Amino acid sequence: MDPRIDLIIENLREVFDPEIPVNIYDLGLIYSVDVEDDDAKILMTLTAPNCPAADMILADVEYMSKKVEGIEGCQVELTFEPAWEKSMMSEEARLELGFM
Repeated sequence: MDPRIDLIIENLREVFDPEIPVNIYDLGLIYSVDVEDDDAKILMTLTAPNCPAADMILADVEYMSKKVEGIEGCQVELTFEPAWEKSMMSEEARLELGFM
């Protein structure tokens, strides 16, 4: 596994949906992170298809991915299959939001 993937994930833990006080990685919005040559490839979703902060979140994902040394580009693919649900959150996120 490319060690830059862990660095990208670390950076994605600094991206938040402005309405939810948990980062997008622990929310379970990131389905996969891959690196091919100098490009990051992120497959992700949003908590809702009509999320008003979608553009900002996607821009933040690209920016934080490209902060990793050796990553020149970032392709973010947005999907709603499978649809996001609360069970996708990390245990820490569920505790933070009072779901446990």
